[in-house]
Amino acid sequence: MVIALIGATGLVGKEMLNVLEEKKLPFSEIIPVASEKSVGKKINYANKKYFVVSIDNAFDKKPNYVLFSAGSNISLKWAPKFAEIGSTVIDNSSAWRMDNSKKLIIPEINGHVLNKEDRIISNPNCSTIQMLMVINPIHRKYGIKRIIISTYQSVTGTGQKAINQLKIESVGENAKMIYPHPIYQNALPHCDSFEKDGYTKEELKLERETCKILNTREIAISATAVRIPVIGGHSESINLELKNPFEIKDIKEILNNTPGVIVQDDPKNNIYPMPITAKGKDDVFVGRIRRDFSCENSLNLWIVADNLRKGAATNTIQILEYLLNKK
Repeated sequence: MVIALIGATGLVGKEMLNVLEEKKLPFSEIIPVASEKSVGKKINYANKKYFVVSIDNAFDKKPNYVLFSAGSNISLKWAPKFAEIGSTVIDNSSAWRMDNSKKLIIPEINGHVLNKEDRIISNPNCSTIQMLMVINPIHRKYGIKRIIISTYQSVTGTGQKAINQLKIESVGENAKMIYPHPIYQNALPHCDSFEKDGYTKEELKLERETCKILNTREIAISATAVRIPVIGGHSESINLELKNPFEIKDIKEILNNTPGVIVQDDPKNNIYPMPITAKGKDDVFVGRIRRDFSCENSLNLWIVADNLRKGAATNTIQILEYLLNKK
């Protein structure tokens, strides 16, 4: 089994290599791919050195699986080509997420819909993944009527250049501006580009991807996405209006029994999810679980996860792992 990793030198690509090494999946060769300026560079994987190659070179080797993390344009151009030669593509960009012919997968939620005919499989947006990991079991039990989402997103979601901007600004120097404003000691209500209706693409992803993954059009959703000067992971304040009555103790019991979710909900002892403690972990953390007394059958949740791990790399590798186990 041969795996090609497109975007191997990027933040998510590097994390994919880490997760692959941790999971010890049974493949015989890994082909690291990056842009032309990175071709020929060496990367370390499992105590071995590999040379980065071009995407054309990887294509010629006809890999069994191709993991994409190099942006939508690359995925749109190359994913169908790999699929045509029999490779199975798992794409981490937004290129195919809302394509009705492609499946949008969180293995713990809808991995069962995958089959051998799926040649291009899409990985959801990081913010969508962590939210649905928590709210899906609640939805199955009580039914969700409405979701109000506020995200507080790490600069790692934008990439290495955004991390550089934050670090340089933090020491009082002028940085190359990846964002339209300084990010250090600031909060930008601006994740991705703005659409005509005043919402950003990131906010619309949360709405549209949620409906596709949960296979419903009945949930009303409104989101505001904010970029903050944090490196560890994304945080979300989620307000749910449910269709049926609930008890908070039952919500906690459901979440305590959800694989991949860890409840941290002891505010009297200052225990609640934070990006600094979620960094580097695959689990999704939830706390501040409390009833919303302003609206019937409503509650508030605080959800945190490392967006480079479960929000991107780990979910991608879990899809691959699911496919291998399904054979």
